[in-house]
Amino acid sequence: MKIRKAIIPVAGMGTRFLPATKAQPKEMLSLVDKPVIQYIVEEAVEAGIEQIIFITSQTKRAIEDHFDTNYELEHRLEEKGKTKLLEQIREITKLASFVYIRQLEPKGDGHAILHAKNLVGKDEPVAVLFGDDIVDSKKPCIGQLMDVYEKYRDPVIAVQHIPKEEISNYGVVDAVETAKRTYEVKGFVEKPSPEEAPSDLAVIGKYIITPEVFAALERAKPSKGGEIRLADAFRALIGERSIYAYDFEGTRYDCGNKMQFLSAAVDFGLKHAEVNGDGKFADFIRARAKSLKK
Repeated sequence: MKIRKAIIPVAGMGTRFLPATKAQPKEMLSLVDKPVIQYIVEEAVEAGIEQIIFITSQTKRAIEDHFDTNYELEHRLEEKGKTKLLEQIREITKLASFVYIRQLEPKGDGHAILHAKNLVGKDEPVAVLFGDDIVDSKKPCIGQLMDVYEKYRDPVIAVQHIPKEEISNYGVVDAVETAKRTYEVKGFVEKPSPEEAPSDLAVIGKYIITPEVFAALERAKPSKGGEIRLADAFRALIGERSIYAYDFEGTRYDCGNKMQFLSAAVDFGLKHAEVNGDGKFADFIRARAKSLKK
């Protein structure tokens, strides 16, 4: 069965970007002229996804509005003859079919994903993309994972080699390489110390999950904090069925991290036709770097 649906959990509070996220979702923070969440949706759509299932909260109405039609704005743009902008705005609503489900309580990413279970067929695989991770690549990152799923028909986790000193910030897989950039997962450790980490392969927020993952989430017991985690479902399935990890190709930006968010803003600005079409933004970056060295 082809993967046609994607679940995007966006119910988090975004506390790492306060006060900017006090009145707007962190996913709506802009990189040049598009919010982070639009990059995530475009990645899924480019890979062939037709339906996006957002798991939201009461503070995320701006996301719904962004992918909805704004008749007043379209009318004003049409009146002023801003045809190109009008086309860009209308294309956003046509990207995919959008569904919104509210997670009433913050009980973990696994709990959020479970909210979409009834919208996914009993034998249907589905993509999961978290709202923080943008990957700039020739082929969409989630599309790379879909290719691995097509080969093995098992759940697939995106992973990336992470420096030893940063490994304690991530979930880490214990895995055996089975093909180029592809690993079979034998274990999963959440935020280990560098000495305890079974590898340097850190889990990134993109997955292909199967019905067995939903079943494992339903069986999962909440942690002491009352959360149900997707990692717990994968951990429970190890030994019952194969799970694969894929070291994706591309540059990843954790847009929940201020430094990486700023790095993404610079890199995407350098690629933007309007911002750097004449090379002025690149010149500005060079001049600023030169002045900082003095």
